[in-house]
Amino acid sequence: MSDSMSMLAERAGECAREIRKYDEVQLVSHIDADGITSGAIIAKALERANIGYDMKFVKQLDENIIKELADTNPELTIFTDLGSGQLEHITKYGLHSIVSDHHRPQGDTGFHLNPHLFGANGSYEISGSGTTFILATRLGDNRDLADLAIVGCIGDMQYRKYGKLVSLNRMILEANPESVVPKTDLSLFGKQTRPVYKMLQYSSDPYIPGLTGNEDACIDFLSGVGLQFSNDEKWRRWIDLSDGDRKKVTSSILQYAMQKGMSSYNIGRLVSEGYILLSEKEGTEMRDASEYSTLLNATGRYMQAEVGMKVCMGDRGDAYREAQNLLHNHRRNLVEGLNFVKDNGITELSHIQYFDAGNTIPETIVGIVAGMSHYSAGNRRLPIIAFADKEDGYKVSARGTQELVNRGLNLSDALSIVCQKLGGAGGGHDIAAGATIPFGKKEEFIEKLNSTIAGQLG
Repeated sequence: MSDSMSMLAERAGECAREIRKYDEVQLVSHIDADGITSGAIIAKALERANIGYDMKFVKQLDENIIKELADTNPELTIFTDLGSGQLEHITKYGLHSIVSDHHRPQGDTGFHLNPHLFGANGSYEISGSGTTFILATRLGDNRDLADLAIVGCIGDMQYRKYGKLVSLNRMILEANPESVVPKTDLSLFGKQTRPVYKMLQYSSDPYIPGLTGNEDACIDFLSGVGLQFSNDEKWRRWIDLSDGDRKKVTSSILQYAMQKGMSSYNIGRLVSEGYILLSEKEGTEMRDASEYSTLLNATGRYMQAEVGMKVCMGDRGDAYREAQNLLHNHRRNLVEGLNFVKDNGITELSHIQYFDAGNTIPETIVGIVAGMSHYSAGNRRLPIIAFADKEDGYKVSARGTQELVNRGLNLSDALSIVCQKLGGAGGGHDIAAGATIPFGKKEEFIEKLNSTIAGQLG
């Protein structure tokens, strides 16, 4: 066991002993896949320990929400995948709490579980669901919840720095090998549920010149490889192919990428480690950690995180069907968002590029549209910034690439620095971050952010 894991486990034990003092607790978690899995992990652990709970999901934790929680006077509140940046307010309002988070902390308290406090990086070494899994293992024998922790860290893109899970994430992966297993394979999304040509068409990370976004070209490419229709004249999914066909397609894609002049870094990323949940039915979103996390993100983006949590808790009936409907609606909205960016364009400055969606793209998905537009319409040499209207200001979503991060980009730091000067709040990770800024400050924000990132990238 690493020193960081040992220290995290020791702190988790202290938190678990405090939790056991109560018959009922208040749970608060974030609405993305990492937050939803975090909420499900602690909820399952509490159920097994015969401790009751009330669940609350929030899009962003701020002073107003903390004050509202304090007004209800819960005996104990457990925050998962958030809270480390709001310790001052949690203390101010006297909220007795346990914080299980992985974002860069502002301060410390006695019952604060965060990897940064123990020498680990919350961007790629462990996620919110990972820290909460460690907490759950100190509440009882909950090693079987490792699969949800892996789904959460994949949803949080913890694999991107090295193309696979490392460090504390790796230890969690290996905690229950009967539950989730790694498999090196083509890194494109949708191997369980999408026809193979759709996998190619929607490939965006990495972007494949001539294939990404071009359905006819993808079909022609696969036909040229010799991939045939199935007997009922429908395109097969990746999981329907023989090992020989999968190897042939993978080899052909790598050769094509080299011919198109893709960088060796991005060619290498075309094959990576995926994570299979052995207890889930093959051909469903839950079988693959990447697809599972996308399903959960869809529920959270439309303020239905409770539906995603029910799926995590084992509901494969009504909740699963509702999650699928939300995912279908989510994909339709993403297409409309991408078309908006394509039609209205992206403005380039010296070190950033940006677009303003106004109220056309929901602020809950504008970050995803930004990430996808980065590949389809943007300049990959610059981070992309998206703005969308909220009731209380502008939502800012920023996305970079691993290559830019390797050069020094840290979007979390950049947004935090600029927000401190202009008001608002910002943070997240080096490769993906978000902020809220006041109305009327957008132009100044753009100018200062461009200057700040210029300093990072030299």
